[in-house]
Amino acid sequence: MELAERFLLDALAYLECALGFLCYVLLKLVGSPYGRYASPRSALRLPARAAWAVQELPSLAVPLLACAGAPAERLNRWPNCILLTMFLVHYAQRALIFPFLIRGGKPMPLYTFMLAFIFCTYNGYLQSRYLSQYAVYADSWLTDPRFLTGFVLWLLGMLINIHSDHVLRNLRKPGETGYKIPKGGLFEYITAANYFGEVVEWCGYALASWSIQGWAFAVFTFCVLLTRAQQHHQWYHEKFEDYPKFRKIMIPFLF
Repeated sequence: MELAERFLLDALAYLECALGFLCYVLLKLVGSPYGRYASPRSALRLPARAAWAVQELPSLAVPLLACAGAPAERLNRWPNCILLTMFLVHYAQRALIFPFLIRGGKPMPLYTFMLAFIFCTYNGYLQSRYLSQYAVYADSWLTDPRFLTGFVLWLLGMLINIHSDHVLRNLRKPGETGYKIPKGGLFEYITAANYFGEVVEWCGYALASWSIQGWAFAVFTFCVLLTRAQQHHQWYHEKFEDYPKFRKIMIPFLF
């Protein structure tokens, strides 16, 4: 039974990588249907705050339920505990804090919400089950350069992501409408500073975990957020004639 589930977790990880590349191709063709890009003809829409909270919640709830419902054999090792905590901290912020900071977010199409909910359930199971039941690390892994570098990247990426979201929330003063050019932080160098932070965060997590499950999540995140970043970059250049020409899309000074 254990061998079968371990095989399943590896298969799900490879499938997540494949889905990431597929999403990249599809989103390049049709665009990311959310926020300002959502079709006004979408009949079923959900309030932004509630949709964000519920769609992200499985990545927090599934690991907690999985660990509570069965003996988490590997969580008696510090590396496993810390890696799972890294995953949970991100989603505690995304499900329990971020949604309630949203200011006047646009309603979310039901199909976008459902896809995000399914992914968070899928990935929440994949990451938590692997770390709690099958990932084997020696205690010395905590001093391995891969873990230390990955942890620093994870923390730095999360801070960039949170700060960039703060910048975006405060673009408009109370009562103002319309769009503005983001300024400050990494927005001085790239259009999608918030996405860059999240990619760095999950690449750090993948490096620290040194697992196909971790890297699958990083690859999927990069593929999906890259298409959104490209869409944002094009939109800003079309919307604002004075949009800074030197800003890159998502990677400072490079792309």
